[in-house]
Amino acid sequence: MTTEAQEQDAPLVAVASADAVLRHPEAGEHLLTEIERARAARFRQESGRTDFVAGHVLVRLCAARLLGVPVAGLVLAQECPDCGLADHGKPYLPDHPGVEVSLSHTRGVVAAGAGRRPIGVDVELAGRGGSLRAVARRVLTPAELALVEAAPEPDRAFLRQWVRKESLIKIGRVTLDTLGQVDLSALPLDVPPGAPLHSRFEDLHLLDWTDPGQGTAVAAVSTAPPRIVELVPAG
Repeated sequence: MTTEAQEQDAPLVAVASADAVLRHPEAGEHLLTEIERARAARFRQESGRTDFVAGHVLVRLCAARLLGVPVAGLVLAQECPDCGLADHGKPYLPDHPGVEVSLSHTRGVVAAGAGRRPIGVDVELAGRGGSLRAVARRVLTPAELALVEAAPEPDRAFLRQWVRKESLIKIGRVTLDTLGQVDLSALPLDVPPGAPLHSRFEDLHLLDWTDPGQGTAVAAVSTAPPRIVELVPAG
């Protein structure tokens, strides 16, 4: 049974269409920093720009819900640990060092998470499974690969493992070069639309979700059980 303390400690995860996020009454490019606006302006296609802006707005909405503060007062920054530049890398809130955030976007859909524990979030469209499977042998262990290839829908099975591993990258547990060394074959591959699936990997809590409205695979990982929250209307 979930206690009130566990609810307060749970990282929040939200998923929505990019258009729905930008229709939120508190949304707008006025929330972005100059660096974020400059990055948004570099997208050649308007769809990519929209996804970028929506993702950076949604993560603020998550953090605002977690903290109980107005979204307009939150500053989002990024910094690359390798080169030190501030236009990419892990996102963070400079004014709230005790809060961890993560964001992800795919074509037309964005996901974000915020918590007082480390949090990693990833979202991918189900239709991308086939294109992503080209890298399967590099990112899956032999046991994972065997399960994916034996699944009734191998593309969807691979996509599920892919979002899980991407969330592990975002939480800092693995890198692109070490994905193939992390074995998640004990986790179920079938996540029916609707209720989130909660499982464990080592000391981490994993949330898997198949968004029935957006047709996406979502994964979130944290040292506390993440929970899905609705921040914007569906659509």
